[in-house]
Amino acid sequence: MTETDAPGVPVCYRHPGRESHIRCQRCERPICPECMTPAAVGFQCPECLAQGRRSQRSPRTAYGGLIPSNAMGTSIALIAINVAVWLAINATGGQSSRLLGWLALSPRGRCDAADGGGYFPGAGHRLCDLAANARWVPGVSDGAVWQLLTSTFTQVTVAHIFFNVLNLFILGPQLERVLGRARFLALYVLSGLAGSAMVYAIGPADGSTIGASGAVFGLMGAFLVLAIRSRLDVPGMLVWLAISFAYSFAMPGISWQAHLGGFLGGSATAAVLLLAPRARRTAVQAGGLATVLAIVVVTVVVRTLQLA
Repeated sequence: MTETDAPGVPVCYRHPGRESHIRCQRCERPICPECMTPAAVGFQCPECLAQGRRSQRSPRTAYGGLIPSNAMGTSIALIAINVAVWLAINATGGQSSRLLGWLALSPRGRCDAADGGGYFPGAGHRLCDLAANARWVPGVSDGAVWQLLTSTFTQVTVAHIFFNVLNLFILGPQLERVLGRARFLALYVLSGLAGSAMVYAIGPADGSTIGASGAVFGLMGAFLVLAIRSRLDVPGMLVWLAISFAYSFAMPGISWQAHLGGFLGGSATAAVLLLAPRARRTAVQAGGLATVLAIVVVTVVVRTLQLA
């Protein structure tokens, strides 16, 4: 009989062949050095340590979101999607890319020239299919509802994607740090959809719109709500927004509808997330986000009925 097999000698409950004179400070079972984890007082065994981790609440932001381990994560992922789409479009023809036609927001379907040099007004789907130098591009009212979202990740020129990605890189991590990953992603997507809905509702029915600027203006709106909520530099924010909107309305070829819709959608979403009462925060936030999405859906349905 060995010493560790002698009656009354404590052994590790996970390694019965090892003599152990240290006990877990939670369950008081004997543990060997391999099974010891230093605690505030004494040591804990692996099972008690795992149980404590499961019961411990994850740290959250002031507005209910989980504190992200890397506040850049979601913004980098969104930037990567924008860059990937930009590369795919330019690799397949740029302005003449068939992929561009499928991803861009077109309220009504149209017959495009195959070389991307224009389109044929009044040509319907059937006539377009018969033409050798034409191709039919569907619109949202024809059922291409995905364009409401895909257009917000679509850019063609270097300047367009550069400025949108730059603003996302600056604004995104700060808002993700405040809101948490899931809430920030909801803010970004709803802002983009709100911008698309306004383009679809009051923009040219035969036009085509692309760009992440609607979502970016939504982040600006969220920053304004956060500045008011936290009593930060509101006048400075207003000057920045005034310059951005002046540029949107003054420059040709820029969709002010997307910028305004994104700003309103982002502001409303941020108000829901930042002003929800603490007692019923999650329920109020979920209901508010659902309401913003419902407004977008109703706007799209009404406009589709008009165009149909």
